[in-house]
Amino acid sequence: MNSKITKSAMILSLVGLSTSLFAQDTPADSTARFSKKDFRTWSIGLNGGMLTHYTPFNGRSNGDYKTPQEAWGYGGYIKKQITPGFGIQADFLAGKVKGMRSNDPSLSTAQSDASHFVTRIDWSAAVKGNFTLANLSMNNKRSVFSPYVTVGAGYMSSSANVDYAIATGPTAGAAQSEGYKENWFVPVGAGFKIGVAKGLNIDLGYDVNFMKSKTFDGYNGAANDRFSYAHAGVEIALGKKGTSQLQNYSAIAALREESAAESADLRRALSTQEENARRDREALVAKYNQEMGDDDGDGVANKFDKCPGTPAGTVVDGAGCPLVAPRQIIKEKVIVTEADRKVVSEAIKNLEFDLGKATIRAKSYPTLNKVAALLVEKNFSLKLAGHTDNTGSMATNLRLSKERAEAIRTYLVAQGANASRIEATGYGPNQPIATNKTAAGRQKNRRVEFTLY
Repeated sequence: MNSKITKSAMILSLVGLSTSLFAQDTPADSTARFSKKDFRTWSIGLNGGMLTHYTPFNGRSNGDYKTPQEAWGYGGYIKKQITPGFGIQADFLAGKVKGMRSNDPSLSTAQSDASHFVTRIDWSAAVKGNFTLANLSMNNKRSVFSPYVTVGAGYMSSSANVDYAIATGPTAGAAQSEGYKENWFVPVGAGFKIGVAKGLNIDLGYDVNFMKSKTFDGYNGAANDRFSYAHAGVEIALGKKGTSQLQNYSAIAALREESAAESADLRRALSTQEENARRDREALVAKYNQEMGDDDGDGVANKFDKCPGTPAGTVVDGAGCPLVAPRQIIKEKVIVTEADRKVVSEAIKNLEFDLGKATIRAKSYPTLNKVAALLVEKNFSLKLAGHTDNTGSMATNLRLSKERAEAIRTYLVAQGANASRIEATGYGPNQPIATNKTAAGRQKNRRVEFTLY
């Protein structure tokens, strides 16, 4: 009696352990690919099928009995899914296991052929780990086909009845019956589930139960007994309606969906960057046109005009401000000497800019200062013509040639030259003096021409 109480307490502890494990929740998934709260993690299953003492592990002798017989069995389980690939379940099973033709060498052939056994499983309880091998779905996050394996440990109560009677009459070794005995066993199984709805799976499986007993079939053989259970049933999810079971979650389909969303986000981001870049270019062009324009027509660009809005015809200085005492303009014949041309020629030879910019390098200042002094001394007029090679876009070359001519004009005005007598024009690549097919030719075409008059 004390033994039965102790074993019953062990069964209750086993079931209690499984309930405790079910009640625990796992940490949030670090991948953030899914949230467990969006899935149902509890489920119950009901199944029925065939029980037999035959298993693939019995060997050629087929255990203690040569001929297996099928009998109905039924069972159920409660399961908690921890992750998409792993769950813990409490299994229950009942039914009968039958077999014929004992392998006992002490029996005659007639006795062996007439012998049979029936083992009644009164109840059994087991805790199993359920490992989902794959959720095979490429386009749907809820899989429709999920193969799995199970393994665990359990405890059962069963009784065996053995009959050695010969059909023609009683002989030695007639029927014997054993009372109910309780034993440990190890269930190992495999199967697959078919998802027919968000909360419903068809469950097809095959279990082999390894007994911790040699007398499960009523015969005390050399090895522990085994029996199998081939079953079909349904699994019903518990929880919020309309959500899928966690065990049916297909990571492949979820990854495809996430990748598609990331691609769409990337395309939107690239489109936004291109639009912002276009707006920035337009803003730069507008700013350049405004700064390099001459709204008041005084010959000084807006960027350098310290006195914008001067009346038309006003004589201004290099900063665009009216002169205090307007100069008396006396028209006279301008004579440009060979010495004057030499000053300009030296300035052209020494003229250098930063690469791709309109910034004059310091080595050009001394010869430009001589040109400025010449303009002040003899009141010459000067035309500055900026040119480039054909490398780059037309718009860029026109802008660069204009900016370089304006930069020289600004420098000369800053040295005291009369702004109204200096004209700056940019021609870009439109007036080459050499071929643009060679580096030497392109170097010659990148120039600023000075014309005194």
